[in-house]
Amino acid sequence: MKAVIQDRYGTADVVTVGELPEPVPADDEVLIKVRAASLNGSDREHLVGQPFYARLAGLRRPRDPVPGSDVAGTVAAVGRSVTEYAPGDEVFGELAGYRGALAEYVATPPRLLARKPPEMSFLNAAVIPQAGCIAFRATRGLRPGDRVLVNGAGGAGGALVVGLAKHFGATVTAVDRADKKDYLRDLGADDAIAFEEQDWADHRDRYDRVVDLVAQRPPHRVHQALRPGGTYFVVGGHTRVLLATLAAGPPIRWRTGKHVKVLVVPQSRDDLEAVTALIVDGAAAPVIDRVYPLGEAAAAFARLASGDNRGKIAVEMPLSP
Repeated sequence: MKAVIQDRYGTADVVTVGELPEPVPADDEVLIKVRAASLNGSDREHLVGQPFYARLAGLRRPRDPVPGSDVAGTVAAVGRSVTEYAPGDEVFGELAGYRGALAEYVATPPRLLARKPPEMSFLNAAVIPQAGCIAFRATRGLRPGDRVLVNGAGGAGGALVVGLAKHFGATVTAVDRADKKDYLRDLGADDAIAFEEQDWADHRDRYDRVVDLVAQRPPHRVHQALRPGGTYFVVGGHTRVLLATLAAGPPIRWRTGKHVKVLVVPQSRDDLEAVTALIVDGAAAPVIDRVYPLGEAAAAFARLASGDNRGKIAVEMPLSP
């Protein structure tokens, strides 16, 4: 089968397309004929091997050479103990271990997979899993009138965070590059901030929730932008910020009553099904920046690394019998 191969950590140049044996599903696995996949911030981290947790997939090189975690396709075969799915079922989800999606076939346990809504295309299904589950957790508990800031809203995961926050009645400020301001407003943001022009962390006592998809600021700064009782979520960013947030969160809460924490988003079928139901009902919509054929996977990773993408980058598999 054709597959994207990453045999070491580095830039998009380390990504090639080659031939690998078609996987054989274990007794507790399903074999998916992949129709589409998508890239996330975690795929960029697993490409370069940073932050530190990205190397849980292999200290010196990825143990599984095929990158990609978001996948949509058709069940081609099932292991002997699998009763939930059958060949021909259309499924999507996030792969355990965050690897394997960028190939014509992938074998995976079915526990993280959901049935693709029949009215949804494989492309649209493939861009939901990781970004959707992050957005679902990041916006949970919002109330009408809350003020929310989304930092890094113009990238892969921002559209669903902004959309769900608006659905729940929040007033949303979106932050990204200056050239993405119009795009941020098109997403539905009430206000768009270019990080080159102003620092949102200087907005004292303004937000009930901050969702930081690209954290770079120390926790003692960001909490000052929160209203009393507000919450700051780190979703992705520099290692030093993640570690500092874990350490500083409890004392900040004790001193100020504000919540500064790393948002933990476990891989979850329940969350995927819940956020997909919201999307089908029109509460929010994923945005696809570009679609690349499998053979141009290196270009897809290069665009992801550049930060030029406005929404999710998707990869389509070649049609074959």
